[in-house]
Amino acid sequence: MKDFLMNGVDARSMLRTLATAGTVWLVATAGMAAEGGDSLNLKITAFKQAVAENIADDESIAAFYRARDFAPIWTGAGEEDRARRLALLEAVEMADVHGLPEGRYNADRLLAQMAGATDGRSRGLLEIELTKTFIKFANDLQSGILEPGKIIPDIKRELPRRDPQQLLTRLTEEDPKAVFLSFVPSSPEYSRLMRAKLRLEHKIGQGGWGPTVSAGSLRPGDSGNAVVALRNRLVAMEYMKPSLSMTFDDAMQAAVREFQEDNGLPVDGVVGGGTMRAINTAPEERLKSIMVAMERERWLNLPEGRGKRHVLVNLVDFHAEIIDDDKVTFKTRSVIGAQDADRRTPEFSDVMERMVINPYWFVPQSIIRGEYLPAIRSNPYAAGHLEIVDYRGRVVSRETVAAYASSRNFPFSMRQPPGPSNALGTVKFLFPNKYNIYLHDTPSQHLFKREVRAFSHGCIRLDDPHEFAYELLAPQMDDPEGYFQRTLQSGKNTKVPLETPIPVHLIYRTAFTSAKGHMNYRDDVYGRDQILWRALNNEGVALRAGRS
Repeated sequence: MKDFLMNGVDARSMLRTLATAGTVWLVATAGMAAEGGDSLNLKITAFKQAVAENIADDESIAAFYRARDFAPIWTGAGEEDRARRLALLEAVEMADVHGLPEGRYNADRLLAQMAGATDGRSRGLLEIELTKTFIKFANDLQSGILEPGKIIPDIKRELPRRDPQQLLTRLTEEDPKAVFLSFVPSSPEYSRLMRAKLRLEHKIGQGGWGPTVSAGSLRPGDSGNAVVALRNRLVAMEYMKPSLSMTFDDAMQAAVREFQEDNGLPVDGVVGGGTMRAINTAPEERLKSIMVAMERERWLNLPEGRGKRHVLVNLVDFHAEIIDDDKVTFKTRSVIGAQDADRRTPEFSDVMERMVINPYWFVPQSIIRGEYLPAIRSNPYAAGHLEIVDYRGRVVSRETVAAYASSRNFPFSMRQPPGPSNALGTVKFLFPNKYNIYLHDTPSQHLFKREVRAFSHGCIRLDDPHEFAYELLAPQMDDPEGYFQRTLQSGKNTKVPLETPIPVHLIYRTAFTSAKGHMNYRDDVYGRDQILWRALNNEGVALRAGRS
């Protein structure tokens, strides 16, 4: 008898092992019809009872099976059931390609359960085991393995889980293989990350990038063994063509500059301490970063998409971008929250609704209580650059404020009026959220010259906020620059709604791709990816080659 799953088709070794076991199970299933009468009814009843008992904890799955009178979708003897079983097992076998833990879906146990499914009850238990494996795999691949907020509270994301009933309905109405393919995140970035993962795994299997470079620094004109080690490592990373040169020549300098650009380092062609650390980073560590990035990409696999036009801020890249049709149309440097635990910028998505030209800066309550109230207790006129206002926005006298300065319930707000020294600069961009995070200008322009730009209380400062505003306003007016500048020169606090609200995604990627083909890597500024890798590893994710 042909293998009931493969119908004689040569498949990977795991599926071959199912040939004998599958035959036993199929014969038992087909035998139900031959027995007829009461025996058949009893087996059907046992099957339905087993299914019903094991789906009670999931109403969505239960509703699916009730609607079809508990008829099987996996364990029948028909061609459609066989195709679904085959599609599931083939997909599970490819789990590791996506950085998912193969053991999480326990294909061996499924195979053993198939071999032993010789009566109605065992077949019902198998039916639900296959269904739950399907739902788990679909969720993991579509929207991620981890519950990020439970691991790192500053990741404010709810996974975009799909409804199990809808997933199961699709499986019965569409080609099973096409359904499984649709679970793969559709973003070009995910596809590029997966290719990078496979290439790096192959490279690690061949010995990696070779010996590390034993030198504190190297610069053009140097020669010797350390330069040879640097050359070999750059060749292995595909920044240089193979060469016999033992000198830090022009070709090596050009390769170093390109490497520095891809790693967010000062581009000077000199291998100083920061560049040397990046060059000597083990490929296994880079592979972990890629696999964490793939998990993060799954969290953003939104059913509605990210927006034809959207704003993307990669916190650890210290840049904000406007994306139109998957292409970067504007990019500017950014400053993010400082590394102190209470100042780190959270990760989340929301929708930008408006900008405010000539904004007030409303001082966060944490800063009021921690910095300004102690000063006002000693001197009611301290922090004179700030206005103190009541809930209606009316300015309150300093004498009145002094009476409340020691109160646990300070009933006023503090704000800095518009002006050249305003902490928000000349414009802010609002996507209302409960974390009080937004994008804005800043008078502290010197910070944009730093390599690591983590200095704010959590909000994101932009280096080119006016140009950013022009880009956002361009779809709704003919002269966005002229409008913006006239409004700015008026000095009036002005709210400007965006006619088409724009999704904003604050992400954190220590590994991401570029159009040139090389991977880009950034430092784990807040230490989040290190924590996420440990969490993935605890779930069974492992490196396929090299060290784990």
